[in-house]
Amino acid sequence: MADAKGEEGGLVFHPMDQFIIKPLFGGGDGVAWYTVTNATLWMAFAVLATFALLVLASSKRAIIPTRMQSVAELAYGFVHKMVEDICGKEGLKFFPYIMTLFMFIVCANFLGLIPTAFTPTSHFAVTVVLAMAVFLTVTILGFVKNGAGFLSLFWVASAPLALRPILAIIELISYFVRPVSHSIRLAGNVMAGHAVIKVFAGFAAITAVSPIAILGITAMYGLEVLVSFIQAYVFTILTCVYLKDALHPHH
Repeated sequence: MADAKGEEGGLVFHPMDQFIIKPLFGGGDGVAWYTVTNATLWMAFAVLATFALLVLASSKRAIIPTRMQSVAELAYGFVHKMVEDICGKEGLKFFPYIMTLFMFIVCANFLGLIPTAFTPTSHFAVTVVLAMAVFLTVTILGFVKNGAGFLSLFWVASAPLALRPILAIIELISYFVRPVSHSIRLAGNVMAGHAVIKVFAGFAAITAVSPIAILGITAMYGLEVLVSFIQAYVFTILTCVYLKDALHPHH
């Protein structure tokens, strides 16, 4: 964490410093697409954590499961039921993709709660790629499966005929806004929570308010544990809703 004391004895907070992308090797400040950064490192950790939980911990398939196997089975059942309930049996063929998406986000969020760690999902560069992957997959699938019939998603047949063109424009705009809201919701909530914790940590350097700041950090940290899961859940359930529209645009 940045030093809370300023050069003149004042209190200086830098809550956004924790989101700065830095190269892991070399002293240069420039970051290119091939540069290995702190974001790259912690995304790799999230991938390894997902692999360790879903593959290594469940490889033995013990009748009496270990704790890690139990967690993996609970996650599997949780996401499987979500996909089946929202998308139906037809959506289960996309379960591996949705499961991987959920586990990557939840692992990245939880790893970001480790002190001095970096949270990749706090950056729009990461969440926009995840959201655009969902958007393009759903759109391509919708046209491949339904052809021009996919456009019925934007035509509200139950509305009065005079209002249908206006509603179609609104629905079309709403559809293309999906990846924006999908990505901003995740990154914004994660970034805000971590920034608030950093602010409380800065106030902890002041003796007079230190006990209150420590209580605030504890409360916010507990809330962030909950938010880390909820945001992964929200991102995943919205993905299922969008997938349902591609599979059944007439519903």
